[in-house]
Amino acid sequence: MTYENQTYDEERALYGIQDATVKNCRFTGPADGESFLKECQRIDVSDCFMNLRYPLWHVTDGKLTNCEMTENCRAALWYDENIEIDNCRMFGIKALRECSQVVLKNTVVNSPEFIWKVNNLLIDNVEIIDSEYPFFEVLDAKINGLKLKGKYSFQYDENIEITNSVLDTKDAFWHGKNMVIRDSVIKGEYLAWYSENLTFINCKIIGTQPFCYCKNLVLENCTLENCDLSFERSSVKATIVGKIDSVKNPLKGIIVADEIGEIILDESVGGKTDCLIKVRES
Repeated sequence: MTYENQTYDEERALYGIQDATVKNCRFTGPADGESFLKECQRIDVSDCFMNLRYPLWHVTDGKLTNCEMTENCRAALWYDENIEIDNCRMFGIKALRECSQVVLKNTVVNSPEFIWKVNNLLIDNVEIIDSEYPFFEVLDAKINGLKLKGKYSFQYDENIEITNSVLDTKDAFWHGKNMVIRDSVIKGEYLAWYSENLTFINCKIIGTQPFCYCKNLVLENCTLENCDLSFERSSVKATIVGKIDSVKNPLKGIIVADEIGEIILDESVGGKTDCLIKVRES
């Protein structure tokens, strides 16, 4: 079944359709209905304009291509399984929640609370213009080419791989577990506190007080910029290219850098540490 070149504004306009194509349709109008593609299966949606609430809940096997979701299209995809989103604009709050097997690519996003409690996530070439608490409690994700600006990202996540990305985000990776970040730039204050088994490889890290209260933290061939009071109460293995502004009260491990501005071991740790802190010999 094909639905093409139509405008719908009523409640549950295409509720429960199966094995269907929805093309060049507009979901907007004075009736201000919601849930227009709820409980659908095996749908291919392309070139559509979505201006109503809660459109795609409990959808199985869906593809969205070249679609626009406005600010009014809030909570767009919830409780879905096996969803691909390609070349879309997602501007409504809480756009993805409690979904599984999600592919998101070539898409621009402006959505507070974006991607919560999603598992089996693949992201490629996505820009998030602004978001608060994006990627909350995400499990099993591979992310490449992400450009993100926001706050409190990737909190309570597990089993995440991030490559070739630029992340401008404070309080990122808090309580994260089993994550690898490669060839990326991460800018933001208070990075990765209370995390476990995080590895950063060939990354540029910018911002004050990173990596506090971490367990099994690894940094390989990374640079730190404006990173003072680093590694407090953390177990860490770090090889840093260039300077660390200051290291404070690391718990154990090894930290090697070309230059370390200050080593702070205060009375709370008895003025000593089980971490080897050394400047690389030239």
